[in-house]
Amino acid sequence: MRRPYVCSPADPFADAANSEAAGGGKRADVQYIHIRIQQRNGRKSITTTTGLDSKLDLKKILKAIKKEHCCNGTVLKDEDTETEVLQFQGDQREAVRSFLVANEIATKDDVKVHGF
Repeated sequence: MRRPYVCSPADPFADAANSEAAGGGKRADVQYIHIRIQQRNGRKSITTTTGLDSKLDLKKILKAIKKEHCCNGTVLKDEDTETEVLQFQGDQREAVRSFLVANEIATKDDVKVHGF
């Protein structure tokens, strides 16, 4: 005879909270760098990069990426969060990610690439 399924009153997320506290989960001090693509008119698109440290010289980073990948870009001030954003013409998500990792500005795990 089968026993009926009985739900236990235990918290299903208790072990996840314990593993994060023990260092097995996400670090609390990590600031992710987000690389997003936005569609413009027709086939045109722009790539935005947010979350870079304010101590970095974003104009030098912008100039190096523009020269290496033959694209145009600018540094914008985000009105909502009061931070600076790198903006590039075209789909430059992988180019920006590889540049940040190759020059040790960020680790591969700290860079989040969004888009289709």
